[in-house]
Amino acid sequence: MRVLLATPLRSYTSGQAAVEADGASVAQLLVALDAAFPGIRFRIVDEQDRIRQHMRIFVNHEAIRDLNTLLNPMDDVQILQALSGGCGAEARNT
Repeated sequence: MRVLLATPLRSYTSGQAAVEADGASVAQLLVALDAAFPGIRFRIVDEQDRIRQHMRIFVNHEAIRDLNTLLNPMDDVQILQALSGGCGAEARNT
Protein backbone atom coordinates (compact mmCIF):
# COMPACT_ATOMS: atom_id res chain seq x y z
CA MET A 1 0.00 0.00 0.00
CA ARG A 2 1.03 3.58 -0.49
CA VAL A 3 2.15 5.44 2.63
CA LEU A 4 2.43 9.24 2.60
CA LEU A 5 5.06 10.61 4.98
CA ALA A 6 5.52 13.87 6.85
CA THR A 7 8.45 15.99 5.72
CA PRO A 8 10.62 15.25 8.82
CA LEU A 9 10.41 11.50 8.07
CA ARG A 10 11.60 11.88 4.49
CA SER A 11 15.24 11.97 5.57
CA TYR A 12 14.84 8.20 6.07
CA THR A 13 13.39 7.67 2.59
CA SER A 14 15.91 9.70 0.58
CA GLY A 15 13.35 12.47 0.25
CA GLN A 16 10.46 10.35 -0.97
CA ALA A 17 7.08 11.72 0.13
CA ALA A 18 5.30 8.43 -0.60
CA VAL A 19 6.59 4.88 -0.26
CA GLU A 20 5.17 1.38 -0.67
CA ALA A 21 4.87 -1.04 2.26
CA ASP A 22 2.64 -3.89 3.36
CA GLY A 23 1.12 -4.98 6.63
CA ALA A 24 -2.10 -6.50 7.96
CA SER A 25 -2.10 -3.91 10.77
CA VAL A 26 -0.55 -0.51 11.39
CA ALA A 27 2.01 -2.19 13.67
CA GLN A 28 3.05 -4.59 10.90
CA LEU A 29 3.15 -1.75 8.39
CA LEU A 30 5.56 0.18 10.62
CA VAL A 31 7.79 -2.90 10.98
CA ALA A 32 7.86 -3.22 7.18
CA LEU A 33 8.68 0.48 6.81
CA ASP A 34 11.51 0.11 9.32
CA ALA A 35 12.91 -2.88 7.42
CA ALA A 36 13.03 -0.77 4.25
CA PHE A 37 14.01 2.49 5.96
CA PRO A 38 15.92 1.69 9.18
CA GLY A 39 15.16 4.01 12.08
CA ILE A 40 11.88 5.41 10.78
CA ARG A 41 9.68 3.39 13.19
CA PHE A 42 11.40 4.86 16.26
CA ARG A 43 10.47 8.36 15.06
CA ILE A 44 6.79 7.28 14.99
CA VAL A 45 6.50 4.84 17.91
CA ASP A 46 7.96 5.22 21.42
CA GLU A 47 9.66 2.68 23.69
CA GLN A 48 6.27 1.58 25.08
CA ASP A 49 5.02 0.73 21.58
CA ARG A 50 2.67 3.71 21.43
CA ILE A 51 2.33 6.29 18.70
CA ARG A 52 4.38 9.30 19.77
CA GLN A 53 2.24 12.24 20.93
CA HIS A 54 3.43 14.52 18.15
CA MET A 55 2.75 11.97 15.42
CA ARG A 56 -0.59 11.34 13.71
CA ILE A 57 -1.52 8.34 11.61
CA PHE A 58 -4.53 8.47 9.32
CA VAL A 59 -6.06 5.44 7.61
CA ASN A 60 -8.45 6.46 4.85
CA HIS A 61 -8.48 10.00 6.27
CA GLU A 62 -9.52 8.78 9.75
CA ALA A 63 -7.13 9.41 12.65
CA ILE A 64 -6.10 6.26 14.52
CA ARG A 65 -4.16 5.80 17.78
CA ASP A 66 -4.20 1.98 17.96
CA LEU A 67 -1.29 0.17 16.33
CA ASN A 68 -3.49 -2.92 16.06
CA THR A 69 -5.80 -1.18 13.59
CA LEU A 70 -6.29 -3.58 10.70
CA LEU A 71 -5.34 -2.55 7.17
CA ASN A 72 -6.43 -3.59 3.70
CA PRO A 73 -4.06 -3.45 0.72
CA MET A 74 -6.12 -0.62 -0.83
CA ASP A 75 -6.06 1.59 2.29
CA ASP A 76 -4.65 5.09 2.16
CA VAL A 77 -2.17 5.66 5.04
CA GLN A 78 -0.71 9.02 5.99
CA ILE A 79 1.86 9.56 8.73
CA LEU A 80 2.03 13.20 9.78
CA GLN A 81 3.71 15.25 12.44
CA ALA A 82 1.37 17.37 14.55
CA LEU A 83 2.27 20.99 15.11
CA SER A 84 2.40 22.25 18.65
CA GLY A 85 3.50 25.27 20.56
CA GLY A 86 2.21 28.76 20.92
CA CYS A 87 3.37 32.29 21.20
CA GLY A 88 6.99 32.72 22.10
CA ALA A 89 8.26 35.28 24.59
CA GLU A 90 8.85 37.78 21.77
CA ALA A 91 5.21 37.64 20.70
CA ARG A 92 3.94 38.03 24.27
CA ASN A 93 6.10 41.11 24.84
CA THR A 94 4.90 43.01 21.77
